[in-house]
Amino acid sequence: MTPKALILYGYGINCDEEVQHGFDLTGAKTERVHLNQLISGEKKLTDYQILALPGGFSFGDDLGAGKVLAVKIKYNLQDQLSAFVEKGGLIIGICNGFQALVKLGVLPGTLFANDSGRFEDRWVYLKINQDSPCIFTKGIDRLYLPVRHGEGKYISGDAKLQIVAQYVDEKGELAGYPANPNGSELNIAAVCNDTGRIFGIMPHPDAFLYSQNHPRWTREKISAGAGLKVFQNAVEFVKKL
Repeated sequence: MTPKALILYGYGINCDEEVQHGFDLTGAKTERVHLNQLISGEKKLTDYQILALPGGFSFGDDLGAGKVLAVKIKYNLQDQLSAFVEKGGLIIGICNGFQALVKLGVLPGTLFANDSGRFEDRWVYLKINQDSPCIFTKGIDRLYLPVRHGEGKYISGDAKLQIVAQYVDEKGELAGYPANPNGSELNIAAVCNDTGRIFGIMPHPDAFLYSQNHPRWTREKISAGAGLKVFQNAVEFVKKL
């Protein structure tokens, strides 16, 4: 079976083509689907095995990053989303998509404005939790990816938490700003649910699909785009089902 991935787009989501390309490179059958196509019933979420909520500025981040998108999904697609999750579908939310998943309550915690008080656009090092059940990060120890957000400070609250990735410095050690670009609790950059099938990450794996995406590719030997492995893991998992 060729896994089918639905990449959501519309209303300010602006990384949908990059995310689609990431899944295309893995051999998945991909389709960019507008939010209204799901709401109208033209497309059905349960016809796919992977759902991607890309980054961007959905609905202009009015009322908070990802808030309006989360409300639109909750009041129009909650039954479809629940059926998709119960069926064992995989979900990845990147940056704004992560913010929406948190505001939907699909993933625990809250995201606040960066401690720096400004939009952060920089490349960061991530340490992957090897004990995490996350499907998307299997076989990955570290990642180097860009962040592009104004509300990325993650606070878990009292929720039971599955930490997938933490911001670290170049040596792999937990560190403060700018290694932790937003002030997240415990340097958290990514989390998942208990099954490992729902994954939210603030940095952009879709922005590092080729060695040439790396900011130092002309000065260092970069073998491949490390972010591609995130998409490959999802597709290979579905193929084995």
